[in-house]
Amino acid sequence: MAFVKRLSTLLTRTRLSIPINTQSRKIHRWVSPTLIELKYREKKQGGKVFNPRNQFLEWNLEAELYAFGKRLNEEFDSDLLLQAFTDRSYVIKEEMKQKEMEFDLKMKDNRELVKEGEQFMEEYIKLYLETVLPKFPMEGIVGIKNHLMSESVLSNVSLYLGTKDIILAAEYPVDHQTLANTFKAIVGALLKSSGEEQTAHFVRDFVITQLQGQDVNEYWHIEDPWTMLTELIAKTGSELEPRLIGEVGKNTLLACYRVGLYLDKKMLSSGFGETVAIAKEMAAREALKKIFGTEDTMHPINFKLNGIPKSTSDLRYKISAN
Repeated sequence: MAFVKRLSTLLTRTRLSIPINTQSRKIHRWVSPTLIELKYREKKQGGKVFNPRNQFLEWNLEAELYAFGKRLNEEFDSDLLLQAFTDRSYVIKEEMKQKEMEFDLKMKDNRELVKEGEQFMEEYIKLYLETVLPKFPMEGIVGIKNHLMSESVLSNVSLYLGTKDIILAAEYPVDHQTLANTFKAIVGALLKSSGEEQTAHFVRDFVITQLQGQDVNEYWHIEDPWTMLTELIAKTGSELEPRLIGEVGKNTLLACYRVGLYLDKKMLSSGFGETVAIAKEMAAREALKKIFGTEDTMHPINFKLNGIPKSTSDLRYKISAN
């Protein structure tokens, strides 16, 4: 027993005498002031300078254009693809250099391809939306199309396709307008290289799919949903009846009302709001979503349509025409 006690005492002393290494983050005092000073000097000289990739020695424009088409699994005409990436500002800059050197080399910019690509995209996106949203009015279709054709959406698509470093422009980094125009020009180049059907699938896969997970109703602002709804119901010969079906926190800052809309003694929709008028308006918006087939429980938009759909503009309901 005494031997066990001595052994335990010896083991305890041995454990206490073993040094324990603890890792600690050691940053010298001079690091922070040095970084601040370097940042100040960089800002004083005009900020950080970004050099375009085409100024590096290992840059090969032909290889980059070839790789770009292969990454997208598309067949481009090499001359048209080069023209699509050539901005007008770059052509003007090169022409000024050539005048100084007394040298004349004609270059084509992408303005013509931008117009052709933009025209094709607007027509195809409109036809596609008419097909996948058969009950949505034309005003809503136009609103969604304008969103997809906006500079912010197209520039974002162009950026993630890897066009920023390939674009030939006078300034670097290029702005959002140049990115969007380059994408339109790429569509125009593909249209001339591979035809309408292949270009349509390209626009579908990279532009129309931007609606994934989005609420299409947000792109069409309805000023007076109640008036629109009553006009639609009146055409069917029925009468719409709003009812207050719930309220809580009346005469308080946390008041909430629920209004239901009844059609032929059946509830069509309901809405919540801090006032009865707001709840009535929200109920009208929900009812319009059901009529147009764009409610929250709608089926996802089909992004697998092949070919170019046919137009149904003449058969669709137009709010402005009524």
